[in-house]
Amino acid sequence: MIDLTVRPEVLERAVQRARERDIVIPTFAQMRDPGLIPDDVVARLRDVGLWDVDPLNLFRITWHNEPTERGGGFGAVNHLEFPRALTGVDARIVALVGKWFPTGAHKVGAAFGCLVPRLVTGQFDPTMQRAVWPSTGNYCRGGAYDAALLACESIAILPEGMSAERFAWLERIAGDVVKTPGSESNVKEIFDACWQLRRGGDDVVIFNQFDELGNYLWHHTVTGPAMDEVLAHRLGPDDTYRGLVVATGSAGTIAAGDHLKRTYPDSHIAAVEALQCPTLLYNGYGAHRIEGIGDKHVPWIHNVRNTDMVIAVDDEAPMSLLRLCNEPEGRAELARRGIPSETLDRLPELGISSLANLVAAIRFARWHQLGPHDVVLTVATDSVEMYESRLRELTDERGPFTSTDAAATVERHLLGSPLEHMAELDHWGRRRIHNLKYYTWVEQQGKDVEELDAQWDDPGYWTRTQELVDPIDDLINRFNDEVARR
Repeated sequence: MIDLTVRPEVLERAVQRARERDIVIPTFAQMRDPGLIPDDVVARLRDVGLWDVDPLNLFRITWHNEPTERGGGFGAVNHLEFPRALTGVDARIVALVGKWFPTGAHKVGAAFGCLVPRLVTGQFDPTMQRAVWPSTGNYCRGGAYDAALLACESIAILPEGMSAERFAWLERIAGDVVKTPGSESNVKEIFDACWQLRRGGDDVVIFNQFDELGNYLWHHTVTGPAMDEVLAHRLGPDDTYRGLVVATGSAGTIAAGDHLKRTYPDSHIAAVEALQCPTLLYNGYGAHRIEGIGDKHVPWIHNVRNTDMVIAVDDEAPMSLLRLCNEPEGRAELARRGIPSETLDRLPELGISSLANLVAAIRFARWHQLGPHDVVLTVATDSVEMYESRLRELTDERGPFTSTDAAATVERHLLGSPLEHMAELDHWGRRRIHNLKYYTWVEQQGKDVEELDAQWDDPGYWTRTQELVDPIDDLINRFNDEVARR
């Protein structure tokens, strides 16, 4: 569980560091509703770029950023509704868009949710310790960025097979970058690297997104209400919200579904994974190309008891769709099929995992035979900005993307995506997946089996975590008050 025990001596050093760097930390409430952000902060942000390493950008950890690269304010939640001509289904599929977070991905929020509770309680000492960010992609970028804004040293850990853009950016932001063997499927190798750092001394604190409940809490508290706002905007009087469909990854984003089920108790939560490494569906193994959705384990923070469905996506689908959405012949084919220009212009806002989420949402709608008054939510975690090198690699490997390729991609991966490798979960299906946590977290990572049992047997385990947001906000406000005392 999230520990809010205060360590006064360390906390004073953290406060002093924040005084020196003029750091003010936003509350969860302000990230959820930027209308609560002080006017002077909003005014000063007019001179700050979205990716600038400036503590003011802590206040841009929100779904409400104005979609501009510099000087933006706040507005409606960034989202995109896909037309039927693209999806081939009557159901309305809507995605929250993560491109307009600092670093270009919403993982910067998950990292905040893990780091800040430790900082404002004095459980992390920014003057003596380094924050370690194990990840298969965007989380370590978000963590390194948050650490830089909060004047903390950091170490980023990610597989050597991730995209070149990630490494190029991390070399400028993180104190150290550790490359582990393999690609997005090689999560244990990341955990092994963390253990090596722990054994090297106590000057590091591991912020493991897969087991840090601050990741769960941020998405439940910030992403969930953002989805509520989108639904309030998009749902007509005869419309029904049917479900959230997202790749599990670290199981942070899927926590938004727990929030939505309070308002929409009949809605579903569908977990998405790669067919080439179908951990939830088939207890499988393997390697895949959907960057950022690490697997071969069930994340500690995944509330499996609340998950209703598992959908495995062939990684060829998002790789081909990446070309369809960003290469000239692909965009021309989509225009011929009636995709409006305003949608075409926004398709680069979808990265590889975003496209996997879209394919899964289409299959979810077809599986449940949803109609034009049914709404399905998903998330566009990041954009093509992180994958330009992958587009070049695909061209080198396969040759130019032709009009024939484009037409085949639409028919195969959008309109004709097969209803296979999917499962609706009953009680025992959920229990089977939950039990898989034992091998990673109790046997390998030293977690307590009683806590594992509590995650299944005690519904209060998750609600008590959700209820920590107000105490954390109180601690953030106290921290800021101490910083302001010159």
